[in-house]
Formats: sequence, C-alpha cells, structure tokens
Amino acid sequence: MTMSSTSEQRRRDYDAALATLHERMRWAIAGGGEKLRERHKTRGKIPVRERIELLLDPGSPFLELSPLACWGLHGNEAPAAGIVTGIGRVAGVNCMLIANDATVKGGSFFPETVRKHVRAQEIAWDNRLPCLYLVDCGGAYLPMQDQVFPDYGHFGTIFYHQCRMSADGLPQLSAVFGGCTAGGAYIPALSDESIMVQGTGRIHLGGPPIVKAAIAEVVDGETLGGAAMHARVSGVTDYLAMNEMQALQQLRGIVAQLNWKTHAAAARQPVRAPLHDAAEIPALIGTDLRQPYDVRAVIERLVDASDFNEFKPEYGGTLVCATAHVHGYPVGILANNGVLFSESSVKGAHFIELCNQRRIPILFLQNITGFMVGTEAERGGIAKHSAKLVYAVATARVPRFTVLIGGSYGAGNYGMCGRGFGPRFVFAWPASRIATMSPDVASTVLTDLRRASLKGPVDEAEIAALDARTRVQFEEQSDPYYATARLWDDGIIEPAQTRDVLGICLQLADESTPRFEGQSPVYRM
Repeated sequence: MTMSSTSEQRRRDYDAALATLHERMRWAIAGGGEKLRERHKTRGKIPVRERIELLLDPGSPFLELSPLACWGLHGNEAPAAGIVTGIGRVAGVNCMLIANDATVKGGSFFPETVRKHVRAQEIAWDNRLPCLYLVDCGGAYLPMQDQVFPDYGHFGTIFYHQCRMSADGLPQLSAVFGGCTAGGAYIPALSDESIMVQGTGRIHLGGPPIVKAAIAEVVDGETLGGAAMHARVSGVTDYLAMNEMQALQQLRGIVAQLNWKTHAAAARQPVRAPLHDAAEIPALIGTDLRQPYDVRAVIERLVDASDFNEFKPEYGGTLVCATAHVHGYPVGILANNGVLFSESSVKGAHFIELCNQRRIPILFLQNITGFMVGTEAERGGIAKHSAKLVYAVATARVPRFTVLIGGSYGAGNYGMCGRGFGPRFVFAWPASRIATMSPDVASTVLTDLRRASLKGPVDEAEIAALDARTRVQFEEQSDPYYATARLWDDGIIEPAQTRDVLGICLQLADESTPRFEGQSPVYRM
C-alpha cells in the first residue's frame, strides 16, 4: 500500500467506528422512548435534556459525562443509566448538573445510576463546582436493591457527599420536578436551597403504599408530600414554583446570587487554532492498534498553533513529553510512542516533577501495551524504573487528565494515569481498548499455561477452544463501550472534539482552588 492509500483505509475504518458511536448516542439521548416522552409532556413536564438547555446560559457549552452508561446492560432498557450529568454555565457560573430522566424506569437508580451520580459529585468536588440537582427520582430500583443500597459508593454515598461538599463551601441546590421517594427524598432535603414544582413535585420518605402498609393510613400523594404542603406547612422546600419554567428561572436566580468567585491561576495566552486539522486524526491512527504512528502528529492537531516544546527529544523516545497550550491554557503532555522502557519511564517521572514545580496541569495520551519485559529489561531495572513513573503519577500535585487514544494495557495503564490513579477526567476515543493485556497476548499466555499443566499428550482441540474463548472474552471486555457502560471513563469522545473538551477541563482546573502552596524541588532521575 502507498502512504496515501493507507491513510484513506485508516480514515474509512475510523469513520465506521464514529458511525457506531453516533448510533449509540442516539440510543442514549432517546431515553425511555417517544411514548414515555409524550406522556411526560402531557403531565406538564419538560424532557430532561431540554430542562438542562433552558437552565444553561444561552450559547454556552455543556460537557455531558458518561452518556453511554448502561449500554448493553439491563436489556438496554436504562439509556444513560436514567440520569444526565455534565458541566455547564448557569448565570455565569460553571456548575455540575445532575438530572434524573423519569422516562427511564421512573428515574429509578440502577447500580450504574448511583455510580454515575457519585462520579459527578467527585468531579464537582475536585473542580470546586456548585451542584445543581434536577430531581425527578423514583429512588432505588428495588429488584437490584442489594447493589445500590448498603455499600460505600452506593446510594448513601450520594447524601454523604452532599453534606461534605456543602460543609466544604460548595453550594448544593435542587429543583424538584417529580416524585422524590424514600432515599430520593434526601437529595432535596439535604440541599442548601430547594425549589418544588406545584402539582408534580413531591417529597416523602414513604409514599402512600408504604404509609398504608406501615401505619394503615390511607393518603394521596399530594396531601402526603406535595409542593404546596412542603412550602407552606413543613418548610421542607424553600420556594414554590407554579411550573417547570418558573422553577428553572428561580434556580438560575439562586445561582446568580451565590457571590461565587473564581480564581484564575494560569498565565493564559491568546487562543490560537492548530495549524493542522483535528479531523485528520482518524486517517493518521486508524483502528488497528498494531499499526504504529508518530503520536507527535496527534499532538500537533490538539495544541494551540500546533506548537509544543518537547522535553528530552533524543532520550527515551517511546514516551513523548512536551509542554504546550490548549485554548490558551498551559499543559504538560505525556504521550505514548511505543512500549515504556526504563529510559522513557524515568524521563516521564522527571517531566512530571517539572510540571509539579511549575504548576502546569498534565495530559496523558494513552496508547500503551505496557512496560518492557524480558531478561535484558529486568536486568536493566525496569521494575524500579517503572515504579518511579507510577510513583510520580500517583503523587503529582497538579490536575491530571487522561485520554485513551489507543490501547491501555496492564501496568501501562497505571504508569499513564488510568482511572485508579485519580485523574480529574478520563475520556476515551471510539477505537480505544482497555484490559490487562491484548487478546493476542492473553490467548498466548493462557494456552501456554494450559499446555504446561498437561501431564500427557496435548489435546489440540482443547487448546484451540481455550484460545477461541480467551480471544472472545478479551475482545468483548476490552471494547470501549464495555468500559464506558460501567463508568470506567467519563465518556467516549471523538478525536475532533478532544481539543474543545480539554479546553473546558483546563478552564475548570484553572479556576478551582489551588491544591498546594509553595514550590516543589525537582529530583533528577
């Protein structure tokens, strides 16, 4: 193949991956379907994404998080896990929005719904964002109560976070559009201020059926926990809105009066568009992770003016380290250009310390099979040198962001700031993969172990069956949609969207309170 035909084939392959992403996003946005959406409207309710659009400042962006949560789970009957989360600007203030979609199982909480809600709170906490809860919640999905109720990270953690964030000075505000039953009642009850919509908004720890079963009292929902009662009698809510539009305007008014100050810290430069078009990235990288490319070409299409200053360009070449600007904000970049050797590991650790000292946020672009293995690598100290990179990543004191642009395998995931290392955001590209190892390596390892365990003659049919099962398992479980459905990332984004998404993340990091004072020394590796 010529270079031109190779690029064209890679583009076609990636276009197919993008088409799959667009199709599945339509599933997420559809919620419970047209029939339930229309029933929702007949009750005077506004669909959840329209509520968000009406709440946001006109023309401002909304960074939706994990829209494909629950893809392939629960019979695909819980689009987006029944909840929309994301970051947007309300009355000039960047806020975390957490909004139930009552067209999906009445807004009930599946295990992934809870995880998505908790993750949104974690991001709000990290980035010092007020939380706005648009509540239309049926409480825990009772058939799965053992997976949403008792443990840390389950339903109770939502309320624990609300209390702790409020104590930490992060406003917790809610508008109640529908029922808030049982645990769901605590979302507005624990908010600093809350609004309820007349006629549809309800709050009760136990709904009419529970009240009847518990104390033999027969009562209707409006009398038990309606908006008018809570505004005029119980005082559970602070404001009574006649309809949803009024509730959204009231919520905007509360945010406008927060006296919210941001603290920009970075020496921001004028924004300059890349010289190279990000739409060219698919033709550069394709979907076959075995085919190499120079990651510098990707960086050129993400950073301002395609300009970056590479650190140690002649050393440790399988890890590109560079400083640049994205939407005017400074950023340090660690990007894979092959397997991580000892040299590239210590180079990365050194570069992270430089970013710490200069208070420059760090972006990790993951396309990594792992650290180098073999006798020569072990004798050269790959274990201790890879540990230096892992240690530097874990203890970095500046905001970190991770994008899976290719493979993310084994300890390479750790060395490049995978989810377990607490980056502020983790996004994935639609052709990325994440697993302990690739299907090829996994099948080789397991079949070799099986051969070694056999005492007698090798049954090649058994080995072939094991090889096939292993490949199917690892192909399925390393798929980016398998990962995003389970909230292992904060969403799948297109390569062409990445620069703007990073710009939002860097702005949030810049405006949040600095996490440390003073300077850090640089220890040369």
